Amino acid sequence: MTMTAEEQMSEGQHAIPMEGEDITPKKDGGVLKLVKREGTGTELPMTGDKVFVHYVGTLLDGSHFDSSRDRGEKFSFELGKGQVIKAWDIGVATMKVGELCQLICKPEYAYGSAGSPPKIPPNATLVFEVELFEFRGEDVTEEEDGGIIRRIITKGQGYSKPNEGASVDVIVVGSCEGRVFDERELKFEVGDGEGLGFPVGVEKAIMAMEQEEEALFNIKPKYGFGNAGNAKYNIPGGATLQYKIKLTAFEKAKESWEMNTVEKLEQSSIVKDKGTQYFKEGKYKQASVQYKRIVSWLEHESGLSEEDENKAKALRLAAHLNLAMCFLKLQEPNQVLENCDKALDLQASNEKALFRRGEALFGMKEFDKARDDFQQVAQLYPANKAAKSQVSLCQKRIKEQHEKDKRIYANMFQKFADRDSKKEAETVKGEGKASDDDGMEVENGEKEVASEA
Repeated sequence: MTMTAEEQMSEGQHAIPMEGEDITPKKDGGVLKLVKREGTGTELPMTGDKVFVHYVGTLLDGSHFDSSRDRGEKFSFELGKGQVIKAWDIGVATMKVGELCQLICKPEYAYGSAGSPPKIPPNATLVFEVELFEFRGEDVTEEEDGGIIRRIITKGQGYSKPNEGASVDVIVVGSCEGRVFDERELKFEVGDGEGLGFPVGVEKAIMAMEQEEEALFNIKPKYGFGNAGNAKYNIPGGATLQYKIKLTAFEKAKESWEMNTVEKLEQSSIVKDKGTQYFKEGKYKQASVQYKRIVSWLEHESGLSEEDENKAKALRLAAHLNLAMCFLKLQEPNQVLENCDKALDLQASNEKALFRRGEALFGMKEFDKARDDFQQVAQLYPANKAAKSQVSLCQKRIKEQHEKDKRIYANMFQKFADRDSKKEAETVKGEGKASDDDGMEVENGEKEVASEA
């Protein structure tokens, strides 16, 4: 039968002294901390931070069972996420950078009655010497580009998070270089944030949070107010923002699979009107979010009645056409082409889809392809005078492009001719030199001529 570390102590074997401050929330003596070297600064790691440490683990009798130092590689984990034993989540959260401490961990805060065979016996009290080197916030961007870094002040409840369209109750405090520029408590739908003066990073941050969570977010310009800044809040271009956000409550929007056909059609009509209102206000990104929801709800819907099928098709067509218009305004031509193509799959000769695709191609300097789209519009819809004008403009641009190409090629051919003339002159000069100089150069010249033949 395996003895516990405490039983080994009673047998008279050497033991590490049980000393240190009780740092458990319950004050039950489960984790004792003894600082061996003070750290620097005042900041402590927060829940969700990635921490980097070195550690040496021993049993109470002094025998080592694990050491990152022996491996020569620091150990890292996300604090407070249950990736390590409870004692570590508790202990490392109290450390400063540069601190070296000893943690004595009772079994219920370590590996419990099961232990961790073969090195850690059941019901073992463990001793860790831990040194904290660094900690950094959690990257919550999909691209993991460091654009939105979260540091959790108060951990949330449950595992559910707001989705696109969710109704959220939040308290938001925005600051830049220590100056608070926005402080509000409000309720809104995720997707409407930009219309309320929030940068895109705030909604992305909220969608990473749990209910009752409070966190600090460091938001880089890409997800903030960009290079333009924000005149209303007196934020300069390229500024990094800090937001303190508390998600007090939220109600998720229904996912596609949670709605029946009637609900999808009803909600699609509602968000279509909402998107149109955003578009009229010049809020093209917010408008596109609404139209995308229609596509996600109805794109793969099948087995509909003829009436519902016609409604769904009309809504999808409108969504793709409106998305194309939004992306034209946002100068994202590839997205315009994609949505126009999908609209034309639904209605092969749609006037708006052909015209908007032509506009995108024109902006991409694909004048031949743009002309083809505008010509098709002009033929199918003779009343569309704008299409006829665009055909003429495309012809003009094509002609200009041809003239430019001719000039380029003419210059290029002239350069080739000049180069060949220069080479020929050098060859003649070389042959003359060979005939006048000594026999060695004459011989080399003859070889060169022979090789050219």
